[in-house]
Parts: sequence; C-alpha cells; structure tokens
Amino acid sequence: MDSLQSSTSAHRSGLRALAGRAVPPLLMVVVLLAVWQFYVALGHKRADLVPGPLDVLASLGGLWADATVQTAVWTSLQRGVLGFLVAAVVGTPVGLLLAQVKAVRTAVGPLISGLQVLPSVAWVPAAIIWFGLTDATVYFVVLMGAIPSIVNGLVAGVDQIPPQYRRVGLVLGASRWEQATRIVLPAALPGYVAGLKQGWAFSWRSLMAAEIIAMGGSLGFGLGSLLQQGRELADMGIVMSAILLILAVGILVELLVFGPVERRLLAGRGLLAGGTR
Repeated sequence: MDSLQSSTSAHRSGLRALAGRAVPPLLMVVVLLAVWQFYVALGHKRADLVPGPLDVLASLGGLWADATVQTAVWTSLQRGVLGFLVAAVVGTPVGLLLAQVKAVRTAVGPLISGLQVLPSVAWVPAAIIWFGLTDATVYFVVLMGAIPSIVNGLVAGVDQIPPQYRRVGLVLGASRWEQATRIVLPAALPGYVAGLKQGWAFSWRSLMAAEIIAMGGSLGFGLGSLLQQGRELADMGIVMSAILLILAVGILVELLVFGPVERRLLAGRGLLAGGTR
C-alpha cells in the first residue's frame, strides 16, 4: 500500500511539474494569438498582407488536406535530424582533439570560431555549384552550420573541467584515450550538450536557408521550399503557415529532446534544485 501511494504521489508530482512547464508557454501563445487577431481586426485593412490567425489556420488546413504539410515537415525533419547526427559524429572527435592537443587548438581553433559566425546561407551558392540541385547541397550547408557549434561547445565544456580530474586520471595510469573518453568527455557533458543543442539550432536554420534558395532538380519539397513557394505566389497564408510550422518543429525538438536531456543531466549532478528550468 505504501509503495502504491508513493508511486501515485510521484506520478502526481510529475504531472504537476509537466503542467508547470507547459501551461505558461500555452498561455503566452493564447495571448499572442489574441493580440494578433486584435491587430488584424482593428488595426490593419490589408488582409492579403497581414492575414489573421483564422485565415492562416484555413490556409494550413488546405495545405494539410492535399498532404503538402506532411510532405514538407517529413522531408525537412529527416534532413535536419540526419544532418545533425552526422555533424555530431564529426564534431565530437574534432572537439576532443582540439581540447586535448594544444597545438591543434592553437592552429585550428580560430578557424572553427570563424566558421561558426559565418552565416550558413553564404555556403549555399558554393554548394549548388559543387553538388548541383541535389540533397548533397542541403546536407553540406547543414554540416557547415552545425559542426563548428558542436566543436566549440565541447571545447568550452572541457575548459570548465577542474584540473584535479585529469591529475587523478594520470595517477591511476589512464592513457590519453582513456582520459578523453572516461574522464574528459563525461565531465564536459553540460557544455557538450549545450553545444549539441546549439548545433541542432544551426542545423535547422542552415537547412531552411538551403531549402529556400536551392529548389528544383532532385531536391525534395521541404518547409523552406514551402516558404519560398508562398513568397512566389504572394500568398501570406502559405508564408505564415510555413513560418509557424518551422517554429513548431524547433520548439517540439527542444521540449521533447533537449529539454529532458538537460534536466536529467543537471538533476544527476545536483544542479537542478532551485534552478529556473
């Protein structure tokens, strides 16, 4: 009986915590929609330039009915996830190398930082020339946007590791590889996860830039293509629908993937109590 009560109490506690995180954003969405509708109803006469929430919903419903939304979201999501995973596979060892070998960091570190601040859209013309209108163009732009963020996030996480951890590893006879994988990487997880989160943000932004500019050929139809189609048709309903879908996917990935990972990581290190997350 005690164990059942404890389980029920924990379940209720979890539901309250979930509601505490979900209700404020939902209320803010309702407020923004109300302000948007109020502005359209009273403050703007051109419905073709500033459609109301109901107009956008109707446009979104039409796109859903002909399966345009499903196709665009699926195409962009699989591209974004695959590009991000490849970026993580490439960026993790590169970040460890830069963090562990001072000479490499001195030589390559400024270049990585420069690539991180370079707008991803700048890679699109070059990628089209190199790879044509193919998926390789999109993935190249995504990788160039995401890898530097992941590398710098991991390097920043390693820099925050107390030096005593490395000394303990040396005393215990850990090799350079064992230090990197069993001491440095686990200790740098908060910074690494922050770098992964930023890497996903850059992946998603880079993907949209590539899909907006690179259209046609063997490229599939993604959310960026939907946004560009709305611009070409001068249809603000389609444009706003695409913007809201891009925003929704980004928020859902944050809430369903990175948010829980960050909370579990911080809770495991005793850093969550009293925080704002």
